[in-house]
Order: sequence, then structure tokens, then C-alpha cells
Amino acid sequence: MDQKNAYAETESSPFLQKHSALLRIWHWLTFLTLTASIVTVLIASTALHPRENIKLVQERLAKKGVTITDEQAFSVSHAFDDKMWDVHKLLGFGLAFLLLSRVILEVVQPGDEKVKVRIRQALKLKTQTTGNQKLIRHFLIVKRGYLLFYVLLLVMVLTGLGMAFGHDLAFLDHYHRTIKTIHSFCQYLIYSFVVLHLAGVIVSDITHSRGIVSGMINGGDRNKG
Repeated sequence: MDQKNAYAETESSPFLQKHSALLRIWHWLTFLTLTASIVTVLIASTALHPRENIKLVQERLAKKGVTITDEQAFSVSHAFDDKMWDVHKLLGFGLAFLLLSRVILEVVQPGDEKVKVRIRQALKLKTQTTGNQKLIRHFLIVKRGYLLFYVLLLVMVLTGLGMAFGHDLAFLDHYHRTIKTIHSFCQYLIYSFVVLHLAGVIVSDITHSRGIVSGMINGGDRNKG
């Protein structure tokens, strides 16, 4: 497919592209899994934080006539926190599966929907003398941002797996603190990307690329609806 045909269906915006059913399913499953993962982190770090609930456990047991020490209360509150982190771990396994499936999906995708093809097309847009150059530059930045997201997701998955199985593998257990630090740092970058992505998509949908959101739902086929 040549450059002219590749973007003929997108009118004036290169952001409006077709998406296969498999890619759309992957996109929304990844979004839901990432969102759920973020929620578990927020809950575990706030409402279920062990040290923040020591007094609550002691007060509730005191009403039943039971008195326990701070250490005992911490052990009880920590158990609930552990359950939330177990859910987070399961979601992490889900992300690992989704990342692997994205690699497989790239192989079975239609030729013009492969990431490498769309990036090549995006780079070709840069040499165009027609069209909205500001929009084209924005499009290129977004495409590079997606590549960064995949790299961050890969690091998140690998470090997450490293923490999940690190204690069972001596060479990983030795670097547990470093792996945890990298995982924690990358999570904030992922959060930032999700926020920027949502904001960018909403702004684009109401300005220069109307239909970008629905395109990820119905595939971007303009003959529908």
C-alpha cells in the first residue's frame, strides 16, 4: 500500500486509522488490566497500608475485650495488605501474557496495521510538503511515545516477574532491592503515560481527529454507522 492510499481514509488526520478486532480487544484488555493494577497499588499503599491500620485493628479488638501489641496488630493488618498485593501479582501475570500476545499479534496483523509499517509510514509523512505539518509532527511524537510505552511495559513485566519469583532464584534474590526500585520507578512513568494518553486522545477526538475513540471500538471503518 502506497503512502497516498494508506492515508486516503484518514481525511486530514493521520491519527484516524483502521484497527483489527484482535488489536482492539488487546487494547481494551491491556487498558483494563493496567487500570486494575494501578488501583491495587493505590489501595495497598493507602487504605490497606499495614502501619496505617495498626490502631484500627487494636481498637476493633479492644471492643471485643482483646488487647494486642503493635507488632501483633501489624501482623494482622499486613495480612490484608498481602492479599491486595497478591491480586496485583495476578494482574502482573496478566500483563505479561498480554505483552507476549502483542508480539504474536504483530506477526498475524494485516500488513498495513503492523507497528513497523505504521512507523515507516509516519516517518514518510515527515517528508510531505502538503498537509498539516504541525499535526504530522505531533503524530510522529505520539508514535515514538508508543514505542517508549512498550519498552516501559516490558521493563515493568520483567521486573515484576523478577520480584514474583526472585526469592526462588538465588541470582535474582540477590538483586531484589534493585529490581524493586526499577519496578517502582517505571510504574510512575507508566502512570504518566496512561494519563497523557487519555488526555491526548480526548483532546484529539474533540479537535483535529474526531472519531479516534470510536475507531478503537468499531475498528475505524467509516462505512459503519
